[in-house]
Parts: sequence; C-alpha cells; structure tokens
Amino acid sequence: MDADEALATVTERLSGEGRPERNLATFLTTSIEPEAHRLYRTYLNYNLVDREQYPAIDALLRDCVGIIGTLWHGDDSRVVGSATTGSSEAAMLAGASLLRSWQERSGREWTRPNLVMGAGAHACWKKFCRHWGVEARVAPATGEGPALNGPAVERLCDERTIGVVGILGSTLDGRYEPIAEIAAELDRLQEQRGIDVPLHVDAASGGFIAPFLDSEMLWDFRIPRVVSINASGHKSGMVLPGLGWLLWRDRSRRRAELGVSINYLGGDDAHYELTFSRSAAPVVLQYYNFVRLGFAGFRKVHARCRSLARLLATRLQATGRLRVLGDGSELPVVVVTAEPPVDLRELSKRLAELGWAVPVYTLPPKQEDVEVMRIVVRNDLTSDDVEDIASAVEDFVSHAN
Repeated sequence: MDADEALATVTERLSGEGRPERNLATFLTTSIEPEAHRLYRTYLNYNLVDREQYPAIDALLRDCVGIIGTLWHGDDSRVVGSATTGSSEAAMLAGASLLRSWQERSGREWTRPNLVMGAGAHACWKKFCRHWGVEARVAPATGEGPALNGPAVERLCDERTIGVVGILGSTLDGRYEPIAEIAAELDRLQEQRGIDVPLHVDAASGGFIAPFLDSEMLWDFRIPRVVSINASGHKSGMVLPGLGWLLWRDRSRRRAELGVSINYLGGDDAHYELTFSRSAAPVVLQYYNFVRLGFAGFRKVHARCRSLARLLATRLQATGRLRVLGDGSELPVVVVTAEPPVDLRELSKRLAELGWAVPVYTLPPKQEDVEVMRIVVRNDLTSDDVEDIASAVEDFVSHAN
C-alpha cells in the first residue's frame, strides 16, 4: 500500500470507536490544549531514557520531580523520584523497594512476606504480589465501603508485613482512605509490638488533587511513616497516557540494588524504572502543565471538576431511586447504586445510546452483591454535559417500572 491507502485502511477500521472525551469510565486525560498537542508531537521521537543525548529533557524531568516533591511536602534536598509509564509500573517499583527493605531488616528472605491493603486497592498491587511472591492481605469491603482503616491495619500486620498501601482516592468510589489514621496505627504497632511497617501512599488520582483542594489534610511526606508516594500524571496531572510518578522520601528508601547502571547510550547512569525506551513527550507535557497552570491554575481546574461532580451527585440522589456512595467531595467521581425497580445496566445502555460510556460493576468481596455505576468528572466535561447526563438519568428513573 502507499501511505494514503494505509492511512485510509486504518482510519476505516477505527471509525466505530467512541470519542474518548465521552468515556465517563476512564480517569485518564482525554483532552489537551492545541499548544500542548504541538509540544507532544514534537517530542514523541525523543527517548526519555537517553539522558546523555537529551540533557535538557533530563533536567526538565528532575524539575518535575522537584515540583511534585514540594507539592507532597518532601525535603527537596532529599526526595528522589522516577517517571514511569503509569502508576502500575510505579507500584511494582515501590513494592520492590518495600520488599528489599523488609528482607534487610528482618533477615527472613525465604519467609513468605505480605503486603496489607484495602479491598479498594488497584489491581496492580495484587499483580505486584503475584509476580514477586508476596501474600496480598486485603481488608474486606464493609457496609461503609472498601476503605482500609486503623483497626484493619492492626489486625492484618505482623512481622512478615513489608508495608501497607493506603489509597488516596479509590477507583471504586472516589473516596480517600484515612492515611493519617493508618499511619498512627502503624506507629502504635511499632511502639507496642516492635514491628516497624512502612507506609506507601497510592495517590494515583488524589496526588494531583489533594495538594490543591485539601491542603490541610495529612497524607503525604509530612507523615514520617510515609516512605513513598505514587501518582498518575495521565490522570489528574492532565497528561495524555502514559505517565506516572513515583517519589521516595530519600535515597535510603529507593533501594540502590534495584538500579541498573548502563553506559552504552553515552553516559553512565543508574536506571530504576522497569521499562526502558519510551517517549519523552508525556514528561514534557507534564512540565508544560506546571508552567502553564501554576498552583492556582491546577486548583481552579480541580475545584471546578469537584463542584460539577457534587452537583451531579445531588441531582442523582434527588431522584429518590439512586443512593450515592461517592459524592465527588474527594475525587471528582460520582458512584451510585440503585433501588428497585431501577436497573443500572439498563441505565448504562440508555446513556450509551446518548453517546456516554458509563461503567457498571460490583464491589469487592463481602460487598460483591452491591452493583454500582460510576461517572468520572474530568476537566473536559462541561456544565452542559453534566446537565445532559443528569437529565437523562432523571428521565430514565422517572419511567422505570
């Protein structure tokens, strides 16, 4: 084929795909400014890992780490970090560091270790446990939701626990787990039983929301128990897929033995990431967002999303047939369950007919009989869009038999 014919063939094959900005299931960024698109296209063919040949991009990456470390109240002279392909890769790296640290302090390399998390933890943490031979100890969901809390931590942790993962914004219901409460329980555990368990915060979505909207809430490096934090630049960092960030409190928490030194790209540097060659464009776009929006700009964008989410939650609750589990007051996510005779899967089909992709799923074990529908309010959703969605739901519910 010539180039035009190949282009037409691929375009035709993909012509039935829905528009990403109307996908209310995803947390991923689906829209960026034209200027950001130009930057993105320009740096797609720059290899982020080739630091010797592209030193300005490497310096820009380090500046991003510094900015994020400051947002998370880290000591800028000590915090170290990596850009990853997403929070799933960050989880693998963070988990590996927790495992190595546990092996060093316990001397029990061949004893099966465990990692404690709540039922709302992302599947990537169970994937880490499976690949690295770690037992996943999961606090079951309750009537209050899938969140991990202090009592569950006290019950699940022991001498074989490599760490606890706290979630700052669950994908299931959009709520924050009580990170400060979990840390306090781990402090008591060390004081009373001599078990020193580090805390990792999976802030995949909340890491770029809480610093701007929940500045008084303790969840980050202000808590001494927190040793590492990850977030997804391609979610509330407003970068196109795929970009994640992983920061450690200091170099001692990023295990040196996990780094691999190479020199065949012209330099001699240690690489901690799991992936190797990848485009620098997402990191360039993250820095663009920082200088384009600044602190006030990020706060304005996320405050607007949260406001729209809360408005939508209020409208859905007012139908009398939908019960709100996540009202958008933390992550801008609305999660509802239905009262008979409303069928959420039929409602999802109705919204799909109007062009909106909305997921329906069940909660984790112990609450698996609860079916919910989730709507993610991203920065490209307008107030008119929210009005259309709310009106469509209200109309469906009013006609349910």
